[in-house]
Amino acid sequence: MKKIILLGATGSIGTQTLEVIREHPDLFQVVALSFGGNILLGRKIIQEFRPTLVSVQNKADAETLASEFPEIKFVYGMEGLREVAVHPNGDVVLTAVIGSVGLLPTLDAIEAGKQIAIANKETLVTAGHLITEASKRKGVTLLPVDSEHSAIFQCLQGENNQYVEKLILTASGGSFRDKTREELRRVTVKEALQHPNWHMGNKLTIDSATMFNKGLEVIEAYWLYGIPYDNIDVVIHRESIVHSMVQFAGGSIMAQLGAVDMRVPIQYALTYPERAPLHFDSEFDITSLTALHFEKLDYQRFPALRLAIDAGKIGGTMTTVLNAANEIAVAGFLNGQVAFHNIEALVENAIHNHQVIDSPNLETILEVDKETRAYVKTLF
Repeated sequence: MKKIILLGATGSIGTQTLEVIREHPDLFQVVALSFGGNILLGRKIIQEFRPTLVSVQNKADAETLASEFPEIKFVYGMEGLREVAVHPNGDVVLTAVIGSVGLLPTLDAIEAGKQIAIANKETLVTAGHLITEASKRKGVTLLPVDSEHSAIFQCLQGENNQYVEKLILTASGGSFRDKTREELRRVTVKEALQHPNWHMGNKLTIDSATMFNKGLEVIEAYWLYGIPYDNIDVVIHRESIVHSMVQFAGGSIMAQLGAVDMRVPIQYALTYPERAPLHFDSEFDITSLTALHFEKLDYQRFPALRLAIDAGKIGGTMTTVLNAANEIAVAGFLNGQVAFHNIEALVENAIHNHQVIDSPNLETILEVDKETRAYVKTLF
């Protein structure tokens, strides 16, 4: 029985994680969790899974819930999130919160010796060197939950990384993959949130449409697998059946295929190094596939990806700036303050405005993150 700490229980990844846990009550138990302001759903989750510790976004909600569930301890804010991350009874921390808010609790969990199932890519983008250094020092395994990185992780099992020539990340192309740059000037929030393949949270869906999501995944791959940026490729794969590939010396390419269902990589991260059955409403049938398409990526059409890769190559605080600027720009778009085609421009402006600091410590990263967010808001 693995004791699970779930950060971000009411989000897309969080609710699908609970589906996996619900299916395997003999394998998993939720001992602590966090969520933000979705109290209605959060209350239902608490009633079903009965964790001993819960963190919410604000104090008033914590007090309300504490009166309803006196046997459960409720905390709130960043300090509450960090307390949940190091719950002494937890074995695995699945980080499903969105944005750089996941950085401090993830570092805390690593220092506490927890196994990390990481769905919060912004943590590695913001401070990859701190996360990887801490995990190596504490002997903590970073288990990827993103479908692309889970695919790579599975392809690398039993392999010697010195024979890896290339990582090949697949991308659906997002909501606007068939629109021209000119057509992007007129798209709406509602249109942007209609992903062709996946059901995801709002921020991740917008990142998929701009391709910043794939750029963040390239940076994530660099930190997870130690592969140089020049050996990480991205291809458009419209079907989202091949979740990613690894090319080895000698010409072999290994791919992981599967249903468009995030429960698959979530469950693999939770059961690793073992596997378990998973119920599907309709089984994935390989014989139903008539074709799989792969296309070279046009960096002129998707400049966000090039911005992210360039920021990764520069390193230091530049990836912190990239992530913070994108988070604010996407929030501005969702709030109707920023046009879709201006998301990239805002991020590029922040990058050009920043003087890079190499090998930043945690305090520096947090300060740069804060300054970048404030600066981008002045550009609206």
